Amino acid sequence: MTLLAQFGPAPQGPVDMIVGGTPATQIILIVLAIFSLGSWAIMAWKWSQFRKLNRQGLRFLHAIEKTQRLRDAYRTLSRLPDSPYTSVFKQGLAFFNDLRPGALTDEEVESQGLTETQLQAMRLVLEKAQSDERDDLRPGLVWLAVIGTVSPLLGLMGTVIGVMNAFLGITATGVANIGAVAPGVAEALITTVVGLAVAIPAVIGYNYFVSRLNYFGGELEGFASEFIGALAKEGLL
Repeated sequence: MTLLAQFGPAPQGPVDMIVGGTPATQIILIVLAIFSLGSWAIMAWKWSQFRKLNRQGLRFLHAIEKTQRLRDAYRTLSRLPDSPYTSVFKQGLAFFNDLRPGALTDEEVESQGLTETQLQAMRLVLEKAQSDERDDLRPGLVWLAVIGTVSPLLGLMGTVIGVMNAFLGITATGVANIGAVAPGVAEALITTVVGLAVAIPAVIGYNYFVSRLNYFGGELEGFASEFIGALAKEGLL
């Protein structure tokens, strides 16, 4: 009996390896395909989210640059559409307005400065608002991290299973030359290749969007500090 009769025709390419693979290999490849589609969908969603956020940030800065005082900013922000930037400022302005009613809306009202306790409470309110806005942008990033971590491991598991099956086939037939071993090993390695192909874009996307999220958090912190500085400059602290 020839080797071709014992092992069947050798696979001619990746498609043959996948179609002619074992059920375990095919299941792993299906899971990796789902992971790939999911990671690209998440990255497209996060890209759209951060692109929208960038437009909102530019609109917010453009509006704030036109104001000279916090009273003007208070009126301007009330006309802007909701965004993370306006949300943080509105919460800070609303908290200050609760402590000193009319100080930002009535030119006639003379506002006393805030106590140290009130100023610390305002900082906490601003920090909470910043944290909430960052948390709203986190969904999806965890899944990118999971896909980037698990996909190579799934690929490696498929390779190990494939190599085991190849050696079991050699044991059953008693043939151990390169022509008998190579097709099984090549089929086993296809899962590792696919696993890496799925993981690499997911890891790149995860690190990119985490850096964008950190940059966004730094912007909010800077705006909050400028808000408190503006209060001090106008004698409202």
